[in-house]
Amino acid sequence: MRRGTIKLLTVALAVGTLMPVSAQAGGCAKADFEAVVDEAAGALRDLNTANKPKFQNKLRLLKEKRGWAHEQFIKEAAPFVADEKIADYDQQSNSLLEKIASGGEAGAAAATPDCTVLDSLRASMKTLVDAQTAKWVYMNGKLDAELAK
Repeated sequence: MRRGTIKLLTVALAVGTLMPVSAQAGGCAKADFEAVVDEAAGALRDLNTANKPKFQNKLRLLKEKRGWAHEQFIKEAAPFVADEKIADYDQQSNSLLEKIASGGEAGAAAATPDCTVLDSLRASMKTLVDAQTAKWVYMNGKLDAELAK
């Protein structure tokens, strides 16, 4: 597995959906395990690309609406990017990232690939993307509510 892919998984935020794909009738190959990691990285990258600019724009709008100076903005914006619920999403995502990365490595290194493990990794990918999608919805919802005031 490429080191850059693992790093991207570790720092990326997510969107999109990943569907578990059952192993084909002929079984699965070692490369399928590496592909799981690449698919997760791509989905997370797409999710981040779709949400980050919109979120940052909403933060700028809130700053302008409230007339916050830069220092005040840094303080006032903190609850929109870091609270207990966001920390829970991040903890869940980090656990899933570790599971996907280690499972992908173990599956690729196995003498005989276990397609059941591959399906489990794909399910973990979907859960990861769902968690990151929920995080973006939550964070955007908080900003939308504040902008509506």
